[in-house]
Amino acid sequence: MGDKFLALRKSEVAKVAPDRAALMGNVNQNMVGMKEIREADERWLRLLFGEPYEAKFQPGVVHVYDGNGDEVLTYTAGVGWHEKEPKAEMQVHGALRAAYYDAFRAARQDAVEAQGGFDARA
Repeated sequence: MGDKFLALRKSEVAKVAPDRAALMGNVNQNMVGMKEIREADERWLRLLFGEPYEAKFQPGVVHVYDGNGDEVLTYTAGVGWHEKEPKAEMQVHGALRAAYYDAFRAARQDAVEAQGGFDARA
């Protein structure tokens, strides 16, 4: 895959990806008050992270979920943030990979046919 295709894929995935930087900022700002956050109800957490997001806190761990219930971020004390791909991002990646490989196979087949040869890899 060339740089242009990788840039295209990155820009298309960015359209469906959550704003993880903003979510991390929200959690980081409020880590000081972790005791109060743990005691908060779900409505308060939704207000904190924005409507489509929900956070669940465990000792030393924070899980952030999108509106579909897919986990998008995890924070672990001592390790830091770990991004997770929700279904929407996986679907965009999959669709773009499939389109790329279909075009690649078709171009390879056209090149073999133009040479009048046989492609042992096909």
